Amino acid sequence: MAQIRKVFLLEEKCLSSYTIEELTSYYKDVFHDSPDLYEYVLNGKTTSLLFLYMKNLIDNNALNQEILQPIIAIQEDFPLSMTELEHKLPTTQSMLTEEMQEVTNKLLDGYVFIFTSGSKHGILVNMGKKVERGLEKAETESLVFGPKISFTESLSTNISIIRQNIVSEDLCTERMTVGKRNETEIRLVYLDVLVDQEMVDFIKDKINSLQVDDILDTSVLAQLIEDNSYSIFPQYVQTELPDRVTYSIERGMIAVFVDRSPMVLLGPASLFNFFESTEDVYMRWNMGSFIRVLRYVTMFLSVILTPAYVAIITYHYEMIPSTLLVSLGESRSKVPFTPIFEALLLEVMIELLREAGARLPTKVGQTMGIVGGIVLGQAAVEAGFTSNILIIVVALSALGSFTAPSYLMGTAVRITRFPILILAGIWGGVGISFGLCFILIHLIRLTSMGRPYLQPVYPFEIKNAVNTILRVPVNLIRSNPEKESFFSFKKNSTKDIDE
Repeated sequence: MAQIRKVFLLEEKCLSSYTIEELTSYYKDVFHDSPDLYEYVLNGKTTSLLFLYMKNLIDNNALNQEILQPIIAIQEDFPLSMTELEHKLPTTQSMLTEEMQEVTNKLLDGYVFIFTSGSKHGILVNMGKKVERGLEKAETESLVFGPKISFTESLSTNISIIRQNIVSEDLCTERMTVGKRNETEIRLVYLDVLVDQEMVDFIKDKINSLQVDDILDTSVLAQLIEDNSYSIFPQYVQTELPDRVTYSIERGMIAVFVDRSPMVLLGPASLFNFFESTEDVYMRWNMGSFIRVLRYVTMFLSVILTPAYVAIITYHYEMIPSTLLVSLGESRSKVPFTPIFEALLLEVMIELLREAGARLPTKVGQTMGIVGGIVLGQAAVEAGFTSNILIIVVALSALGSFTAPSYLMGTAVRITRFPILILAGIWGGVGISFGLCFILIHLIRLTSMGRPYLQPVYPFEIKNAVNTILRVPVNLIRSNPEKESFFSFKKNSTKDIDE
């Protein structure tokens, strides 16, 4: 209790009331006698300088060359004030301070604090040594054409990449911080001439209203600022590709960077943004259009293919051609389970194989996915647990869900398949129709940053809808002299999307 009282009284003092010994003792108490806190006293004839820093957060070579040697070279004694000494230092990353809490925060950011007894100010010098990896090839979003580099965990590196890609004075970067216990820096990046200022204010209000201790990653921030946190569909595009962020910013979207995270949020997002890839732009327009439409078709089939099989086998077998009905009967003659149970068994098996392959090392995971799928599928057929035709149907559904460029959207589609599959087993085609209508109504009501999730199809805008569903030839995309972004809507279209 006496120790707590001592710290409280010291906090009430100003820096000029401190001696070097008192200041050192105070910060040892603040950091709980951490062995990482290091103090070094440089003695002169009449006075001494205290250097205080976290030794595992700073560059020791830079400290010796840029701080200690220049100070020693000035003169043997130190009659200079902190203000004069700060101007003498050969670095632009120094600042004067008299706030005790600021010193605490800056020490944790890799700053060196310089102080002498009786001085009103102290000097903070940035000597931080960031632990970061170099630019590497993207892992989660692989491309055949276009740049291959991905973002890193360094916020400054990521912002510099965007600055190099968009050389414009209209590129704005706004700094924000989130976290009570551990402050995390966040940057909003957008083009001022294209973005809707209402969207900027919207996301800033969302971030400022957060009351959390820490933001671990970009995906955590996305869950906290989503319009509907209970929806299974992601409402912000997450990407690690700088070229996709550049392409989206130039279309009027806002990019949200989070320190210590290699992923970037893009919003407002529509459902169709999750099926787009920058590779579509690098390809010829007819190839890009074909692949994009193929993604839409396969994702839809991924949702309804297995439920349709269950519904037809259970309730609507009259829809099956007679020649196919014979082979279906022979395939299911040894299966003791109902179609719904058989389908659920295989779907769960596919999900287990996918999850096991993702968690194992790369080479082992690929082997597990291929060999495990073949062995388990063949064994299940021979044991009479399932039919050959259902294995083909489930495999096609799984392949269709993997065509989405967005991992989150692919996972959402796979999960959506299960309730529709159960509805198909209970009510057949009526259950599938009910499930699809429920999803459609949910998507219509869903928003991203206050904008319709199905834009530009709902509300319909032909100018943007064609280039969203298809990949329009580059020579038909006219320059926009009015500087109107892809997300420019009339004011009354955002009040009530159901009107």
